[in-house]
Amino acid sequence: MQQQKILLVEDDPNLGLLLEDYLQIKGKFKVVLAKDGDAGLRAFTAEDFDICILDVMMPKKDGFTLGKEIRKINPNVPIIFASAKAMIEDKTTAFNLGGDDYITKPFRIEELLLRINALLKRSVTATDKDEKQATTFYIGTYYFDYINQVIVRNEQQQKLSTKEAELLRLLCLKINDVLTREEALLKIWHDDNYFNGRSMDVFLSKLRKFLKDDTNVEIINVHGRGYKLLVN
Repeated sequence: MQQQKILLVEDDPNLGLLLEDYLQIKGKFKVVLAKDGDAGLRAFTAEDFDICILDVMMPKKDGFTLGKEIRKINPNVPIIFASAKAMIEDKTTAFNLGGDDYITKPFRIEELLLRINALLKRSVTATDKDEKQATTFYIGTYYFDYINQVIVRNEQQQKLSTKEAELLRLLCLKINDVLTREEALLKIWHDDNYFNGRSMDVFLSKLRKFLKDDTNVEIINVHGRGYKLLVN
């Protein structure tokens, strides 16, 4: 069974290492430790995580800001905020930002582990697992093989670049639903700046060209949000 993966963002080096060791040994998780909010966002966009634990008060980017950015990329990954602040206003902010739990420092590590396991038990579904593993898709009359980066129709093959294949896979995972521009840019380019946005527009144009022979397949722009792969 594959280890479940935790993103731990904590700027206190002693606490961070203590939590990392405990969760890896006792909880049998794979833990990626980031020491500030910027490093946390880079880590989150580089790989998939099953749960995030975010310290609230951090340099460069605080935990609430990081949690908000993570929610733009993945609306479903469980997030636990950890903070020395025990005021109801802080807890309200955490939950309004999409947090699933809030633990007040100092806390017992055993309690944190119990909360992690409770959230993971609720959040892991067969659909989630299938999405992470999905590498082949039927798009109307097209067959898309993500691993081999190829689209096939009527025995005609169209080879894709790595970026084209990554973008098409994200669209397929959200077929007939919106893929936000931020999610695509951060997951593939790890930065949502203007130049990467222009580059993505070029790849989208190429994908539209590759899929144009099936009139039931269309990639549309959703104004102010992102893109949608429509299959009738």
